[in-house]
Amino acid sequence: MQPEYFVGIDAGGTQCRARLIDRQGQVLANSSTGSANIFSDFDGAIAAALTAVENCFQIAQLPTEKYHKTSAAFGFAGANVKHIRQQALDWPMPFLQQHIASDVEIACLGAHAGKPGAVLIVGTGSQGAAFDGQHFHAVGGWGFALSDDGSGAQLGRSALRLALRCHEGLSAPSPLTQTLMAHFSNTPEAMLEWTRSAAPAQWGAFSPLIFEYAALKDVNALSLVKKLVADIEMILSFLVKTSQAKVCLMGGIAQPVIRYLSPELQQKLMAPQGDALQGALLFAASKQALVVNLPDRDLHKKDDRLKL
Repeated sequence: MQPEYFVGIDAGGTQCRARLIDRQGQVLANSSTGSANIFSDFDGAIAAALTAVENCFQIAQLPTEKYHKTSAAFGFAGANVKHIRQQALDWPMPFLQQHIASDVEIACLGAHAGKPGAVLIVGTGSQGAAFDGQHFHAVGGWGFALSDDGSGAQLGRSALRLALRCHEGLSAPSPLTQTLMAHFSNTPEAMLEWTRSAAPAQWGAFSPLIFEYAALKDVNALSLVKKLVADIEMILSFLVKTSQAKVCLMGGIAQPVIRYLSPELQQKLMAPQGDALQGALLFAASKQALVVNLPDRDLHKKDDRLKL
């Protein structure tokens, strides 16, 4: 039996989005729910993703019986962990077909319209992936404690450590470090208490301030950004070499960091053609000759048909 409907789910750590389309590629419904990190909360992530799908079918006024004629593709944050991905694949779902990927894999598919290429996502965390047309090679994505090089969270952590060193007289202070210490009432005790419960997103929240001071030529801010750029360039160089293609740099700190990259690597970057949700739909239709309507592109032209 061939699917009549396709649903793509971009299940991220902050938000879960779903989109339902028919075989002609027409969008029938969009929906969103809350966090869906399958590693940190397996049951909650599955529930959030399935609720987003259910909402799509309700919006499209389709009965749940149509699940049996639907191909669904889920791109979960945390699905880079193999046994978690397998657990999701084994989870009983009512669809004709179900596919499980990580969020960075569907982002890569969407960014390159299903063709070979690479992406590096730098936000609160960081993760990259290269796609050769059949297989993914992912790097990073192992969390704040072990990984996330070149991320906003690591940038914020480095900044607070430097601010504390400056406060204690071990390094020369600057307006940035003084501002950071003032945020904690100029007391290491307040800073220490904050770290006991701070999540990666809270560390990463200092990133805009650091870039702001870097633009003002603050010596410590520039030093922090230089280290961040070195980490990002290390990953970008690897992805360029692995994919032999251009890379899409995405995520919350991608735009402010581009100006600091080497000219050689800036030339290796390209704008994404689509987002992770569109990548999930491509994955859902991976065995079908399906035309998927991506924004800003006329995919009804013969040369633009996406056949995976």
